[in-house]
Amino acid sequence: MVSLDFAKLGGLVPVVTQDAETNEVLMVAFMNEEAWKHTVKTGKATYYSRSRQCLWIKGETSGNVQWVREIRIDCDNDTVLLKVEQVGGAACHTGHRSCFYRRMVNDELETVGTPVFNPKEVYRS
Repeated sequence: MVSLDFAKLGGLVPVVTQDAETNEVLMVAFMNEEAWKHTVKTGKATYYSRSRQCLWIKGETSGNVQWVREIRIDCDNDTVLLKVEQVGGAACHTGHRSCFYRRMVNDELETVGTPVFNPKEVYRS
């Protein structure tokens, strides 16, 4: 298995996740070694939640699973690029397709697009 450098960021590596068909950036997250191994083994994008301090299999709650189609590693072995098939249409916990659904216009943030699902209905906690 490819050996990533988890030491630089205290056991984590950043992960940029793109739609495999369109190359749209869907999200940026982190993986620890366990999440990395789970992703490679299962083909399901698995991340490490810094706020919850646990593994997070994308789509486990929302149903918006990410199937990994390609993995790229940067030149320093400390950043991962996942190209995924985004099932369910939304990568963001806010219900938007991409976590980058806001753009800056004249020092203000403007929302681009509408949510695919209502997070209050999906994450009832």
